Amino acid sequence: MHLSGYRIMWMLVMFDLPVTEKPERKAAARFRHFLLDEGFEMSQFSVYVRYCKGKEQVDAIAGRIERALPEAGKVKILSFTDKQYESIKSFYGKAPDSSEKPPDQLTLF
Repeated sequence: MHLSGYRIMWMLVMFDLPVTEKPERKAAARFRHFLLDEGFEMSQFSVYVRYCKGKEQVDAIAGRIERALPEAGKVKILSFTDKQYESIKSFYGKAPDSSEKPPDQLTLF
């Protein structure tokens, strides 16, 4: 299989979960740990990103996320190609953030 920048996908999960009560905090922590166990990396607090081999893998992971959703709160899942991911501009304050490394990608050999 040929891996192209148009076939390789990235998933971005953004969420805003309630954390007022102890059970809500536990549910939010469980969800964050679930994302980490699924291979996501934290990009910003409540924003996680993951590399995927293609749309089929994105769909499978999105299904697992849907089954793991907490009872309350908002969760959004975005997916985009590797070529689109390359165009992300990052800033720390007003300066470009050149220290930000891209998330770990699939290593072959």
